[in-house]
Amino acid sequence: MGAELNLLPISKWFNNIELDYLLIAGPCSAESQLQMIETAQAIHEVKRVTVFRAGIWKPRTRPGSFEGVGAVGLPWLQEVKNKFGLLTATEVATPEHIKQAIYHGVDILWIGARTTANPFSIQALADALIGVDIPVLIKNPVNPDIQLWVGALERINKAGITKLGVVHRGFFPFEKTELRNIPKWEIAIELKEMFPELPMICDPSHISGNSEFVPFIAQKALDLNMNGLMIESHINPSVALSDAKQQLSPTELLKLFDELIFRRTATNGNSSDKFIDKLREKIDLIDIQMLDLLAQRMDIISDIGKYKQQNNMSILQLRRWQNIIKSRIAYGEKVGLKKDFVKKILQIVHKESINKQSDLYQHRKPFNK
Repeated sequence: MGAELNLLPISKWFNNIELDYLLIAGPCSAESQLQMIETAQAIHEVKRVTVFRAGIWKPRTRPGSFEGVGAVGLPWLQEVKNKFGLLTATEVATPEHIKQAIYHGVDILWIGARTTANPFSIQALADALIGVDIPVLIKNPVNPDIQLWVGALERINKAGITKLGVVHRGFFPFEKTELRNIPKWEIAIELKEMFPELPMICDPSHISGNSEFVPFIAQKALDLNMNGLMIESHINPSVALSDAKQQLSPTELLKLFDELIFRRTATNGNSSDKFIDKLREKIDLIDIQMLDLLAQRMDIISDIGKYKQQNNMSILQLRRWQNIIKSRIAYGEKVGLKKDFVKKILQIVHKESINKQSDLYQHRKPFNK
């Protein structure tokens, strides 16, 4: 478990604004005043969006790519806020970014994946945020290192930021994939388990890398009880100066929100909820039985390990393990379980069995000389 964080729920982030979901939309980059105003006006008409986002400073992998217009774009965000009543958000990567964004009335700051991966950069931002009361969202680091993510949260929270949330934007794929970044939902879920009160929103645009996949990723995030979405939207994505393929037009954004299913996060005590509660009780009982059976299995493993030790047998019996894999997978498929699922469970159990037997070997008495 991680250290406790001092957090405020999203509903307490802004006065007179009730937020069940934090829905953020806007262009990847601020490119021109006209582009910003036209995009913001179209997004404002979508109604559901509360926060308008735009990258003012764009960290790019190589020089020569469009790296944002810089501070000249901050007054454009102010204009969006004044004209359409939308809250505004932008990415910050240096203390100077924070200073200028706050001076121009930006409502939410977010820290990008590359910055999250660098504790020195995070600490510099944390120091710059001391005494500042502003919501801060932290994107997951580029690589799937949950401790870097937790460390960034702890540093920013320690600086006094209680309006703190995270953005799940996926992780760099080392293998070829249709998506720009691998979701690795299990890491986001693990972080949520560590900090249940931590607001978590999803960035389907960066996970997808292609507007075609954004609806699927967005719905998956909502199904996993995330607290909102950050979606890139441009008035004319085909001419966007950065990440053109993953941006939706405002018309596509409206269609997306109309089709998404926003789930209830808890039961209300009605009859249908009582039905699901009964099913959950059955699951709880089955889980307890599974744990009891696993404990019994490990007791038998200990007896096997003692016998192997006494008879100078190797811990790993490869033929036996191969037979287990083959027979258990075959049985699992008969009862409706997927092959990969059964294999993963067996591998986890086998690893623990090997560790348990290894512990017995390490504690044996040394040979007499």
